Amino acid sequence: MKKLLGIGIFCSLLLVNSGCYYDSEEHLYPQGICDTADVKYSDQVTYIISNKCFDCHSNSTAPISGSNQSWEGYANISAYLSTGSTTFISSINHVAGYTPMPKDRPKLTDCEIRTLEIWIQNGYPNN
Repeated sequence: MKKLLGIGIFCSLLLVNSGCYYDSEEHLYPQGICDTADVKYSDQVTYIISNKCFDCHSNSTAPISGSNQSWEGYANISAYLSTGSTTFISSINHVAGYTPMPKDRPKLTDCEIRTLEIWIQNGYPNN
């Protein structure tokens, strides 16, 4: 009887310990490879701008918190970049002397920054 009880306790402990597994999100879901071979406005750029900049720079938020700079739509972002691409790149890179962007939020990832830099270096095509 004691032997059966000991086996029961051992099996219970084994089940409890095997059911408690912890791992970090970074380990389980590693960040993908940064593919900047074919940067497109319609894909990568609009995704980054809409998810990281529209809190302040959408048509509805720009007058309130985006210094009247709406980057919603290609015409708006390209018009801004034609006069301020150096400021834009310096701000997202958090260069001293420029307002770090996104404001009061974490810095963009290296891949997001590189994607935007390549798109701008290519003349910010509407592709």
